[in-house]
Amino acid sequence: MACSDNSAHNAVKDYYGKVLSSTSDLKTSACSSRSAPHPLVCRIIKTIPSAVNDKFYGCGNPIPLGIEGKDVLDLGSGSGRDCYVAAALVGPQGSVTGVDMTDELLQTARENIDAFGKALGYTPNLKFVTGYIEELKAAGISDSSADICISNCVVNLSPNKPKVFTSVFNALRTGGELHFSDMYADRPVPASLLKHQSLHGEGLSGALHTREFERIVTTIGFAQPRVLAITQVDVYDPQLKELVGDIKYYSITYRLFKVRESAESAGYVTYLGTIAGHEDKYVLDVDNTFEKGVRVSVSGSTGSVLSDSWLAPFFNIEKSGSPQDKAADISSAETLMKATTGCSANVCR
Repeated sequence: MACSDNSAHNAVKDYYGKVLSSTSDLKTSACSSRSAPHPLVCRIIKTIPSAVNDKFYGCGNPIPLGIEGKDVLDLGSGSGRDCYVAAALVGPQGSVTGVDMTDELLQTARENIDAFGKALGYTPNLKFVTGYIEELKAAGISDSSADICISNCVVNLSPNKPKVFTSVFNALRTGGELHFSDMYADRPVPASLLKHQSLHGEGLSGALHTREFERIVTTIGFAQPRVLAITQVDVYDPQLKELVGDIKYYSITYRLFKVRESAESAGYVTYLGTIAGHEDKYVLDVDNTFEKGVRVSVSGSTGSVLSDSWLAPFFNIEKSGSPQDKAADISSAETLMKATTGCSANVCR
């Protein structure tokens, strides 16, 4: 790994392992501007040891429901909160692996597994490994070993984002998904800001412009990125606010599917209502919500995702083979940014 990559990793380790002691030490709303998690997730969070919850630094809710029995990988798992939630959702037949490079956070994640197992009533298939998210194979993550990959406000900290997404693409099985929340900017961020520790640690200087992000992931082979949620991030600290100037930041939860999109997959789908927690309707993204039992037309892109991904068992699919059935049904993040202001509450009540 290059020297510059090592320097960036060391700076992040120091910031999250030594500078921050809890969520209250953060200088932006990135880790507090999320919409509230699903009630099922909130109930799980309340059973997680406080030591894990107190050091949670995520910026979204990147854990899909309906993942029972799946193998989940968490990039930059930190204190482990999202892994603990995922472990409860996948159940005893599934598995969860967290990857992180910060020793202090890994220690917190590992030492609370037994206590969480008592709350679950079984020992979860949950482990945390030391490694870099750019080098998943070196961390012991085999190719085609994960159904779902999650990540929460971590990719923006990486000095080599294309390498992260390539590593994830390789780790996912065909039909798998990278379901993750991260920080993004409404314009390219000047490279000079990368040298500022707090700006980098808070995810501001490393945030990708959404256009660049979309270019990277589609070039690697992911289907078109889908936005599930978006909120604007506030910068509290006056010094940091002056440094970032007019740049606007957003927390976006994206869904990236490892499927090959085809116009021939256009047709009709019916949601079966079989995902626990989403019995009445299923929200695929901001543009596509499926009511139980209602037959609707979909584009080739959406048809490909629903028929060829891990979501297929939850839908009845009728491919028409006619690419003219429906135009593309995915909004760009850039368009959504212009319509987004303010932050949403994130608490579980």
